[in-house]
Amino acid sequence: MRPIFNVATAIAVLFGITSVVSAQKFPTKPIRLVVGFSAGGGVDKSARFIGKHLSEVIGQSIIVENRSGASGNIGAQLVAQATPNGYTLLMANATLAMPGLFKNLPFNAAKDLEPVSLIAIGPSVLVAHPSMPIKRLKDMISLAKARPKGLLYGSGGVGNITHLEMVLLNALTGTQMVHVPYKGSAPSIVGLLTGEVYVLFTSIPAALGQVRAGRMRPIAVSTKTRSSALPDVPTVDESGVPGYDAASWYFVFAPAGTPRSNIEMLSKEIVKIVNSPKIKAILVGDGFEPAGYTPGESARFFQEEMKKWANVIRTAGLKTK
Repeated sequence: MRPIFNVATAIAVLFGITSVVSAQKFPTKPIRLVVGFSAGGGVDKSARFIGKHLSEVIGQSIIVENRSGASGNIGAQLVAQATPNGYTLLMANATLAMPGLFKNLPFNAAKDLEPVSLIAIGPSVLVAHPSMPIKRLKDMISLAKARPKGLLYGSGGVGNITHLEMVLLNALTGTQMVHVPYKGSAPSIVGLLTGEVYVLFTSIPAALGQVRAGRMRPIAVSTKTRSSALPDVPTVDESGVPGYDAASWYFVFAPAGTPRSNIEMLSKEIVKIVNSPKIKAILVGDGFEPAGYTPGESARFFQEEMKKWANVIRTAGLKTK
């Protein structure tokens, strides 16, 4: 008896084979890597750096797309609501772990985004305009106390890690510096250079060029250990604020529901890139602490960061925006 093999069966078999082949071939087209901040900042720099090397190993273009605004939340929302297929990714910083600062966010970072890999962790550097009489952290604190609400500080935006780092410093030192938010690290640096603000925290990769050119004066770094990129700059903790420790990070996310195989493949390649001796040396030289976490490790790290910053926001009494 001849087997029954009609057209419908043939189509079903062919569709199944095509689906398997398609899954095995991911990615088959360019990948969009969304950055929720303007070009030139630490998040943008990390996205372009990783995008370049990831593109080389997967054989597809990585298109970095800047969607700045709302402290990175516009870009994050775009990715959270994108088709979950691995072709739209987000490069985020620590601001994503601070949803308690914002009212009525149209997405839930913990539920709508899937961790792919934590790429690197990095301290911020506290810098001052060279015209200011600030060479050490205690100079800034003294000036801030002598001029209550008269010392303007910039940040990459409300809720940005560079904002929270100064909020934490204000709380621990009893100062009342005034916040001037910008739409990203790069615009905040311009604000400092033009004298609109006098001090700010910013990522080391974004600051290095200006610091080396003498256009910004480094005062302290935000983590408990010094940065190898700025080894002569003391930490905030060393400078008289014991216990101070804050860091940004650079993290790739995908929309929740993205096929696990696609996430695992992307994570595997990113981890290999970050752990290669050549790339590690470049990242360290630029002020990053390479991480290269797996999806599981990345998820645990993100959950811990959300708890940590929720406590800081609550303790500081910050209002939602």
